Amino acid sequence: MRLGSSVWASRSLRKGLPTRRRLAAVASLDTGRKRKGSGPLVGVIVGRFSAGVVQEALVHVVIMGCGRVGSSLAKALERLDHQVSVIDKEAQAFRRLGSDFHGQQVVGNGFDQRVLIEAGIERAGAFAAVSSGDNSNIISARVARETFGVEAVVARIYDEKRAAVYERLGIPTVATVPWSTDRFLRMLLPEGTATAWRDPSGTVAVLPLELHEDWVGRTVRDLQEATGCRVAFVMRFGTGVLPDSKTVIQADDQVYVAALSGTVTDVAAAAAHAPEES
Repeated sequence: MRLGSSVWASRSLRKGLPTRRRLAAVASLDTGRKRKGSGPLVGVIVGRFSAGVVQEALVHVVIMGCGRVGSSLAKALERLDHQVSVIDKEAQAFRRLGSDFHGQQVVGNGFDQRVLIEAGIERAGAFAAVSSGDNSNIISARVARETFGVEAVVARIYDEKRAAVYERLGIPTVATVPWSTDRFLRMLLPEGTATAWRDPSGTVAVLPLELHEDWVGRTVRDLQEATGCRVAFVMRFGTGVLPDSKTVIQADDQVYVAALSGTVTDVAAAAAHAPEES
């Protein structure tokens, strides 16, 4: 294949599938396939494209950056039968894709509109900016979103402070440092302190609490006052419930709370003890 060409040999085209379908039903994706070689960050981005947004059929995905993450993401998406174009400034970077990759390879800057058009951005349903440069990632992500109207856009950002700013601009980001820190915490700390979500700055964590049995029959207000957290929601009989301060905790409730990252261990410890008698 000539680098920078628009020649396609993807399985999607050989099957006669259309080149563009917007995101619409999660069930249509083959989420059961094993994503060989996909690291945890790739899982986050693939999840953004295939699970976090509903999908109608297969989509064309443009990836800016063919490093370890970009190449692994491209191969994971192609195994799910999506059409993939990969952009990188260095032609040698495409070696990471391997000989069995059939997507398009385009040499150039991912924020150059001509390069993006060559990569098929005008028919793309998703765009991932995963190069090694924060500025390049966010500029290309904004061009994809604001100029070409791509619906699903994700940018990898190393600087967690920048990530928070870009989130407010409507560009979803994967803030590598706080995300990696959270993953290490999940593996290193006791199960009770594992978080379900952390904001891009790493300041606020949402976590499930392992409650002492004596919390059954007590109110959400009691739990918040004892632990210093905020109850975000409760899973009750398989259904999410938004409680108020008067909501009574029931047996088998799974309570999720929001807490400052530095207080997570203390919150979990307080919840694991019986409430003090008032």
